[in-house]
Amino acid sequence: MSVATAKSMTRDDVMREAGKYITNPESVELIRHAADYAYKHHEGQFRKSGEPYTVHLDNVAYILAELRCGPKTIAAGFLHDTIEDTGITREELAAEFDDEIADLVEAVTKIGALKFRDKNDPEYQAANHRKIFIAMAKDVRVILIKLSDRLHNMRTLEFQPEASQKRISQETLDVYAPIAHRLGISQIKNELEDLCFMYLNPEEYHRIAHLVEAKKAERDNSVTQMITDITKLLKEHHLEFRIFGRSKHLYSIYHKMESKQKRFDEILDLLAIRIVTKTELNCYEILGYIHATYTPIQGRLKDYIAVPKQNMYQSIHTTIIGFEGKIFEVQIRTERMDEIAEMGVAAHWRYKEGSRYDAKTEQKEIEEKLSLFRDFAEFAGDNESASEYMDSLRRDVFETSVYVMTPMGRVIDLPNGATPIDFAYRVHTEVGHTAVGAIVNDAMVPLNTELHTGDVVQIKTMKGTGPSEDWLKIVKTNQARNKIRAYLQHKENEKKAEKIPAGEKILIDELKRRGFDPDEYVEKRRLEAALPEFKMKDINDLFYAIAVKSINPVKVVEKLTNEKRSVADEMLSRILAREAPKRKQTSHNGIIVPGIESMKMTLAQCCNPVYGDEIRGYITKNEGVKVHRADCRNIAGMTQRMISVEWDTEDTDRTYESNLTIVAHDRNFLLTDIVTCTSQFKTPMNQVSASVNRENLTSTIKMNVSVRNLDQLQNLIANLRKIESVISVERNSH
Repeated sequence: MSVATAKSMTRDDVMREAGKYITNPESVELIRHAADYAYKHHEGQFRKSGEPYTVHLDNVAYILAELRCGPKTIAAGFLHDTIEDTGITREELAAEFDDEIADLVEAVTKIGALKFRDKNDPEYQAANHRKIFIAMAKDVRVILIKLSDRLHNMRTLEFQPEASQKRISQETLDVYAPIAHRLGISQIKNELEDLCFMYLNPEEYHRIAHLVEAKKAERDNSVTQMITDITKLLKEHHLEFRIFGRSKHLYSIYHKMESKQKRFDEILDLLAIRIVTKTELNCYEILGYIHATYTPIQGRLKDYIAVPKQNMYQSIHTTIIGFEGKIFEVQIRTERMDEIAEMGVAAHWRYKEGSRYDAKTEQKEIEEKLSLFRDFAEFAGDNESASEYMDSLRRDVFETSVYVMTPMGRVIDLPNGATPIDFAYRVHTEVGHTAVGAIVNDAMVPLNTELHTGDVVQIKTMKGTGPSEDWLKIVKTNQARNKIRAYLQHKENEKKAEKIPAGEKILIDELKRRGFDPDEYVEKRRLEAALPEFKMKDINDLFYAIAVKSINPVKVVEKLTNEKRSVADEMLSRILAREAPKRKQTSHNGIIVPGIESMKMTLAQCCNPVYGDEIRGYITKNEGVKVHRADCRNIAGMTQRMISVEWDTEDTDRTYESNLTIVAHDRNFLLTDIVTCTSQFKTPMNQVSASVNRENLTSTIKMNVSVRNLDQLQNLIANLRKIESVISVERNSH
């Protein structure tokens, strides 16, 4: 149906169209009853066109019947605005019909319980969309009703004010047309895009429409002649087929001209022919005969039968030089493929008389075939605002333009700039969490490699590993970013949980030292009353802060007991305890020798300790104190001349050198992957050398890096071990 000639349908038209495939008397009566109920409750309501509101309901139900939806879906189409516009409750609908229909109507309701007053508020719009998409993730019929509702609203948009026309058209182009495309419902997608184009850019719309119309007679003549020639060719080989010309819709022409910077006469598929046959084998036979007769244009053959699109679309596309040297795009597909190309998901699950519909079973089947539905459900679980949710969907789902494959041939769609980490999280959350390497087109690549359409990607995983914070700077999809953040937050919470008992013990010890009964003061009511003083949300946060020394336990005790000791009392206490007031000691290389104010100290180069290592000091004759890792073999078993040393917790703005030895099976680009991994963790590499053992084909890489602390070093080592073919990564000690 063209933009200009969309005909308004009546209730009789709906019953006539539905009657073509629904004959069961109970089903027919259900649709009729839903129409009567909607007519009754919408009585006296009118649209901006002046027509009774029921005209809209008739047209929505008719579009659903055209899509061959089931009787309950058509009934919900008639009823889809009753909750919003007539005051009918979901419970009343369920009592009149059933829970299934009531759930569909409730899911499609546009406003519901949203608290935004201004319908033009972007957050309102985003929240409304999120509600629909989350509901759609549970039942595909929701979006079929919503698309039908939006299509008829767009067909009658001329009666809205210009500002509303622009807003609704932009929303439709941004959200609903991409949804229709991802569901493969091209007939709705194309009409929505053309209608949006007409309202958003009327000058360009009419200019392209004029160009198309001006060459219509010439184009029709060329297509007719080409159809005649191909028909004769295929009949000579006794093939069954249908052949017809296919017109390009206006927005598609405009989009191609804009995105590819081409003139109107450079769009190759303006002259398009579609051939529909019986079997897949026939499709390839027809392709062979056409290529043997006409010159194909190199690089323009696309086989979507062997590798279907994400929306289940299948067809062979080829571009040839045909009648009078003109260029034609030819699409070849089976009848079933043609039905799915036009109707998409609606064709795959269209209603069949007498079949038993199980919403849960069919929804699960949809999720297996269309990852789109998993995306809606997964994004819905993330803690983000409605606007962030819509931004995630728009970037990660609607604006995908890179199509890569798993080794098994499954197509994964991603946005531009996506990496193997994004790919891994689209396959499965656990694949993303445990990813340690990637093979793209049979070559090992770093995890920050940009993927391109046609790449075959395989992810190497290792149990017990997890994403690093640096991955957040690499990934392009919000989905991957949210999953990584959730994982890191979970790990942070686990670490926090481990320190909470230690913080509680520190507080108890301080209370005991001051002569207070811990049972009286380490009590929920008292502790909660003290939280605002320290800007803490709960008691566990307080214990954690004490454990990591961000809150002084003395201050907490003073707050709990309302007793603050004076400086004189504190000094007297220290004297009685025969303690001298501690003075700030000077840090040397970030290390303190308790009780000694000044002493020469150096880090032992045999083991290169870094901040966070357990350390020991060895008094040398001429070089002061040499600080070793506690596990350094050079001080193993030694007791004489050993002293206690500790890291200065207030002097952490230093870097420490560490020597690593990596042993790996030799392969191409091994050193490149190691250097890339090291740079990803922002670890400066001071020196690197490599050697190959020809007997066992292993490589040994030695490198010196600078790190801030033990955590950073251990994180680097863990990720170096994830690199493909790496056998071991060890810190040097000699």
